[in-house]
Amino acid sequence: MNVKTSAKVKAQVKTLGEASAVAIGKYFRKTVEREAEVLKDKDAEELHQMRVGMRRLRSAVTGFAPVLDLPKQASERKIGKVGRVLGTLRDLDVMLESLQNRYYPDLPAGEQEVLDEALLNLLKQRRRALKGVRAILEHKSYQSLKKSIEEWLEQPQFRAIEHLPIAEVLPDLLLPQVSEFFLHPAWLLGTEYRDGKVKVADDLNAEAVEEKLVAEGAILHDLRKQAKRVRYLMNLFGDFYSETYEVYLKDVTTVQECLGDIQDSEVLGEFLADFVEGDLKKELPVLAGILAENRYAAWGKWQILQRKYLSPEIRQGFRSLLIHPAVEDAQKSDSPQSS
Repeated sequence: MNVKTSAKVKAQVKTLGEASAVAIGKYFRKTVEREAEVLKDKDAEELHQMRVGMRRLRSAVTGFAPVLDLPKQASERKIGKVGRVLGTLRDLDVMLESLQNRYYPDLPAGEQEVLDEALLNLLKQRRRALKGVRAILEHKSYQSLKKSIEEWLEQPQFRAIEHLPIAEVLPDLLLPQVSEFFLHPAWLLGTEYRDGKVKVADDLNAEAVEEKLVAEGAILHDLRKQAKRVRYLMNLFGDFYSETYEVYLKDVTTVQECLGDIQDSEVLGEFLADFVEGDLKKELPVLAGILAENRYAAWGKWQILQRKYLSPEIRQGFRSLLIHPAVEDAQKSDSPQSS
């Protein structure tokens, strides 16, 4: 038996309760260990990692909800509240970094002058957001959240299904979120129904894409959030599946990233339009053009995955994989009957 098979057999013996405690403990520790550096505000990466840790902690609490008996102070809602405050500051950091390093050097002097003022505005917003982060991390509600999770980890409390083998219930945990992902209306954006099949439009120019994003961009943003939920949930269970699982996980991650690029560009454009109090194409034509080009490029990447995941065969392959954890095969191959 090779090392990988051995690891998967060990994974098989975990119960649902054990697996949930391991996941919550892992992400909780990764979150709180960043706290001191986030308060110092010396390295933006520390904030990013704490936000990611908080998101993954929330995903673990949500994904394992059927088995968990958590105190009210450690609810998914309270974790989400902290995450949103961290997210506000992180989003400003992303905007600042993009404007300063990605766009500013390629702009003419006149547009750089406008951007200088916009950056000062963002820095003021950031100072306010940082105060909000420090306030919530020092607030008694956050301290209560941490304390309640620490106490729960010392003596976890579960519901009746805690002793079920994790591999037996993985499909029940994963399929509902993946089904929501597949059924999202954003998959049909820019398509038409022809000859009994959904066809992805491959003749949309940049202007047509911009019109669709203005009219229906919010739908794509919502799919991005669902992709994120699926990604974080799937991240919990990689040890229980074959390498093909990682291929699907990578696709979900790429969907999130492509749609994230579109969303980030739109948010940046909206901020700048509000700042200049006018038409961005007139006030900052070069920058507006660059942002539109980036959105169009991201749209092209999105369409590749859109075509792939509108295929019934691909979706069925994804579902079939989730229904059959690889640990079952590993366990059979290691049993006395198969030796």
